[in-house]
Order: sequence, then structure tokens, then C-alpha cells
Amino acid sequence: MVEKQPASLDLSEKTADAEQFGELAHERHEAIKNALENAERQHKEHHSSEREILAKAKDLADQAEEAAHDRQPAPAERRRTGPIHKKQLAESFKSQMKYAESEMNTSERILSRFLHSKPVEKSADALGSTVARPNAMLSGSIAAFVGVTALYFIAKYYGFQLSGSETIVTFVIGWIIGLLYDYFAVMIRGHKK
Repeated sequence: MVEKQPASLDLSEKTADAEQFGELAHERHEAIKNALENAERQHKEHHSSEREILAKAKDLADQAEEAAHDRQPAPAERRRTGPIHKKQLAESFKSQMKYAESEMNTSERILSRFLHSKPVEKSADALGSTVARPNAMLSGSIAAFVGVTALYFIAKYYGFQLSGSETIVTFVIGWIIGLLYDYFAVMIRGHKK
């Protein structure tokens, strides 16, 4: 019998230990649960304050943009942004050319300098404003295409050969028509603005 008492004591000690362990686990669970709820509450507060700050920043940015859009420049600013002078234009062109040439290899840089030299640019501008006008070139191209196509089918139908000069002749005819169109348009409407 003496041996049974310690066994029952062992069992009662084990149940007491299990109850204490359960209480400890329950307390630990409650502490973790409270800590998680606090962390979640702080996160929500922080997140809502971030949203409020972002909304205020967006409103301020919108107000600043509206104010900048509505603001009229001062007379001094209007005078400062007046017409561009030739010197400013030349400096701007030089800086843009330096930047563009820095992106090119040596052969491209040499060709660019040649094409943008004063004599070549002046002659290209003169040709573009007199002989190589856009309407004249377009009408010449269209006339060459339509004329050569028509002449080809006519030659094929009647059985004669084309000489090879048809393209040049039809282009020149269309080119002259385009020049005449430009001439009469300027006479009727006046010079371009």
C-alpha cells in the first residue's frame, strides 16, 4: 500500500502541473493576443495617418499647380521671354550640335559638319525655297508614277518599246505643274505667314 500512495501523489502532481501549464499557456495566449491587437491598432493608425498625409500633399500639389497655371507673368518676365535674337539662336544651335555630335562616331561627325556648314546650308535653303519646293516635288513624283504607268500599259497594248526618258519627262511636267500651283496660290492668297 505504501507503494500506491506515491503513485497517486505522482498523478495528482502531474494534473496540478498540467493545470499550471494550461494556465500559463492561457496567460501567454492572452498576452500574445493583446500584443497582436495593439500592433494591428498601431499599424492601422499609422496607415491612416499616412493616407491623411498623402491626401494633404496631393491637395497642396493640386493647389500649387492651379496657382501656377492661373498666375500671370510679371511685366519683367514677359519682356525677358521676348523674341529670340540671332545671337541666342546661334548659341542654341551650337550647343545642340555639340550634343548631337557627341553621340556620333567620327565619320558621322565629319558628314554632319559638312552638311551644316554655312555654304551648304545656304544653298540647300535656296534650292528648297525655289526649285525643290514640296508641292513641286510631290506633284512631279505623282505625275511620274501615273504617267509612266499609263505609258507602260499603252506601250504594251500597242506593242512599242519605251525609250527610258519617260520617267524624267513626266516628272518635269508634274514638277512644273507644282511650281505653277505654288505661284498662283501665292498670287491669290498672298505670302505665307
